[in-house]
Amino acid sequence: MQTPGSSLATMRAATPLVHNITNFVAMNVMANVLLAIGASPAMVHAREEAAEFAALAQALTVNIGTADPDWGAAMYEAAAVMGEADRPWVFDPVGVAATRFRQDLSAKLLDLKPTVVRGNASEILALAGLGGAARGVDAGDSVEAAEDAARDLASRTGGVVAVSGPVDFITDGTRAARVANGHPMMARITVMGCSLNGVIAAFCAGQPAFDATVAALAAYGVAGEVAGETAQGPGSFQVAFLDALYHLTPEALNTAARIEVVA
Repeated sequence: MQTPGSSLATMRAATPLVHNITNFVAMNVMANVLLAIGASPAMVHAREEAAEFAALAQALTVNIGTADPDWGAAMYEAAAVMGEADRPWVFDPVGVAATRFRQDLSAKLLDLKPTVVRGNASEILALAGLGGAARGVDAGDSVEAAEDAARDLASRTGGVVAVSGPVDFITDGTRAARVANGHPMMARITVMGCSLNGVIAAFCAGQPAFDATVAALAAYGVAGEVAGETAQGPGSFQVAFLDALYHLTPEALNTAARIEVVA
């Protein structure tokens, strides 16, 4: 397995252009997170240009948090372009269990075989057709409860599934790993998971998806730990987190990453 520090260095050397069709809440912070870690963000969601712009990007993220029918069509068309070009795209099924619209859109996007699906435990359970105890967009299930669902979903899509939580679980249906990095304050900021999608996509550009996803989650969590050492609350944490991403070195990441490879 590639070291997370090596994945970070490779991503920064490439400075991948990451096309993000994300929610209104996340756009500004997500763009700054990607810039801080060394990628190039673009926030493009109009249906009239989404597919055309996707053809220019090295990776794509799709987040259904504030989707509407036009955005949904843009997501589908952009993801189809990435699939045809064999370039990575990350799907975040935000609140998939909450409404029929989200469920129907998610089913269509899953048919396009995302490179990575990332969500909380309840979203992964719902996406796998196994229920889940979500409360709106918040998880009501533990990561451990979603591990089998994640393995099944990864086998069905042929991609990677990442379940975010206090200890993240990542699988491609055959291999699996847990990443224990992070800080409790990360759960107090609404855009942290949304922004993580872009970091995963950036790492996946030109790199094996499983190793890249594990590395991205480790890098994100390590930066959170560094930020938590000085932050006084969620506001100062966001500033410290951007600085920690910017200053994170491959060597520091390799030292601080807590990655467990599991069967």
